Amino acid sequence: MKTTETKKENTASKQKVAAKSSAADGLRELFIDSLKDIYWAEKALTKALPKMAKNATSQNLIDAINDHLTVTHEQVSRLEEVFTIFGEKATAKKCDAMEGLIKEGEGILEETEPGAVRDAGIIAASQKIEHYEIATYGTLAAFAKTLGEDDAVNLLLQTLEEEKEADVTLTEAAYNTINFDAAGEEAAE
Repeated sequence: MKTTETKKENTASKQKVAAKSSAADGLRELFIDSLKDIYWAEKALTKALPKMAKNATSQNLIDAINDHLTVTHEQVSRLEEVFTIFGEKATAKKCDAMEGLIKEGEGILEETEPGAVRDAGIIAASQKIEHYEIATYGTLAAFAKTLGEDDAVNLLLQTLEEEKEADVTLTEAAYNTINFDAAGEEAAE
């Protein structure tokens, strides 16, 4: 009979993941890999945001999404600058997290009727995306700082602030009218 300690060791060894042969072995490589992910994510958002705006009904929300689309295009350009600072070609690597968040947003569109409830769902999906971006840009800025790339840090922190602003704008849209309108639609049924 195995001891509890032996069972824990066996479980722990089964949870270890072998690294791919192309795995990052340094912080710079991890940074570049993460940069490629967020580059793909931002480019994917330039395609997803117009669809969200087209399906929103609140003019305030439509304006917020369209404003952020303009900002997102600027962020893509800024990421290309960061690649240049690191002497790398701007290359996108599919970001599974963003792909999942975009699919979740599309699912909300399919599962809601046009109106305040759908708008509330669009805000919820958008804020999940913003929070992912906030976490990613914060991490990338910290990595760039550790790597001594102050110009990249400044570019990444600028984008981080924009993502935080977008999150605040979405929260204000939700609490100013949309969530209350959505609750009112439910009460009217």
